[in-house]
Amino acid sequence: MQKILILDFGSQYTQLIARRVRESKVYSEIVPYHLSLNEIKQYGAAGIILSGGPSSVFKKQAPRCDPGIFELGIPVLGICYGMQLMTHVLGGVVAKSQKREYGRADLTLDHRSPLFRDLPKAVPVWMSHGDRIEKVPAGFRAIAKTGNSPTAAIQDLKRHFYALQFHPEVVHTPNGLQILQNYLYTICGCHPTWDMGSFIHLAEEEIAQTIGKGKALCALSGGVDSSVAAVLVQRVIGKRLTCIFVDNGLLRKNEAQTVMRTFKKQLKLNIKKVDASEQFLSKLVKTRDPEKKRKIIGKTFISVFDEAAHRVGEVDFLVQGTLYPDVIESVSVNGPSATIKTHHNVGGLPKRMRMKVVEPLRSLFKDEVRKLGVALGIPGELLYRHPFPGPGLAVRIVGKVTTERLDRLREADAIFDEEIRVAGLYDEIWQAFAVYLPVQSVGVMGDERTYENAIALRAVTSQDGMTADWYEFPHDVMKRIANRIINEVTGINRVVYDVSSKPPSTIEWE
Repeated sequence: MQKILILDFGSQYTQLIARRVRESKVYSEIVPYHLSLNEIKQYGAAGIILSGGPSSVFKKQAPRCDPGIFELGIPVLGICYGMQLMTHVLGGVVAKSQKREYGRADLTLDHRSPLFRDLPKAVPVWMSHGDRIEKVPAGFRAIAKTGNSPTAAIQDLKRHFYALQFHPEVVHTPNGLQILQNYLYTICGCHPTWDMGSFIHLAEEEIAQTIGKGKALCALSGGVDSSVAAVLVQRVIGKRLTCIFVDNGLLRKNEAQTVMRTFKKQLKLNIKKVDASEQFLSKLVKTRDPEKKRKIIGKTFISVFDEAAHRVGEVDFLVQGTLYPDVIESVSVNGPSATIKTHHNVGGLPKRMRMKVVEPLRSLFKDEVRKLGVALGIPGELLYRHPFPGPGLAVRIVGKVTTERLDRLREADAIFDEEIRVAGLYDEIWQAFAVYLPVQSVGVMGDERTYENAIALRAVTSQDGMTADWYEFPHDVMKRIANRIINEVTGINRVVYDVSSKPPSTIEWE
């Protein structure tokens, strides 16, 4: 299988590079920049992309890759910091720019290049850099410029080295996907053959090799990720997979009943329910910090599964629906990226676990998981549900989690969901949910003064959850939702709407 290796130097856009390559039906994999040359060779990559990054090549601790990658005979594409590093390592000169360049810039193509095949002479691009190329390395020549960067792109045709000062992977560079595809198809000789069918084949081989003749439990939550993971693993090991659905008391309205009905009747999974709501709530009652909530929930989940495993019999593996964005936002596993928050599937779990974790979806983005689900024959009404966090409503209650707050939030969330569906807007929105705010304000109901809490509504559009914009509701729909919540949910006298995007905010509040 043809593969593109992406060396991560800490750019916030590294995951977007991987997405664009995969959208072009070429498999890509992100690895740490400090991977050894021997490890890189073992991947057998058709091309290597050096990502951008926040550092400067002048810094003493600036990230460096093994310079031997430039002697492998493999096409290399450097982006932003990757361009500066390539220039620096190969003998060129990088210098501080007198004027930093951030945001939109107009790129003029100076020379015909396979990288810019079929592009117009001038294209808008997205810049984000403070250093610039003063002198290209031997064998290179400049192939594009902007008003502030006379050397905005370079190439060495003989060695198949290319570098860009701008970011082709972001939507703000309209021709960026075509540039990347020119690199993939024309320069690296890749063919657009990778799809979910290919992934299923490789994933099944890995599952069979990992689990062998062992037994597995699946942490089935009822969401898209764990559902797809369960069906995929079941295809390989059959009845040796037991799905455990934990009612943690943090689920949406009627969620437990719906989950059990769907998985038993529609997907024919071997599923057992464990009611551990009191156990979870008793441990959360004194906790206000969101990170502590996640860690408590993670530890409790493992404890519950251990108990369930004893009842099932000897079990060797725990299957989880961890996705790529979960991994990236939780720990800097691929490079010097900043930790944003701990995700239930990948953080806060005890170091000593009786079961080994199997994460068959760990390399996929959410939209890829849905495509995989379609290929596996999972019903669309399950696949296209809005994402729901592993810690459930605990991270949609700001502050202390109580039974009263959970009940109020469930009712508000159910109203929000119902009205969005009635208005025919559900499929336009990536994720919509209510948040309980421990903020009291004065109101008037029935000529009487009230001093009650508020509900915040959050709805965003996104492709993969890595970035998101708030959804612009029709005013009549928003008015109806707010009126119903205030009138029907006890203890709520105010509704507000979250109009922040990601970044700088996250989608979830905690």
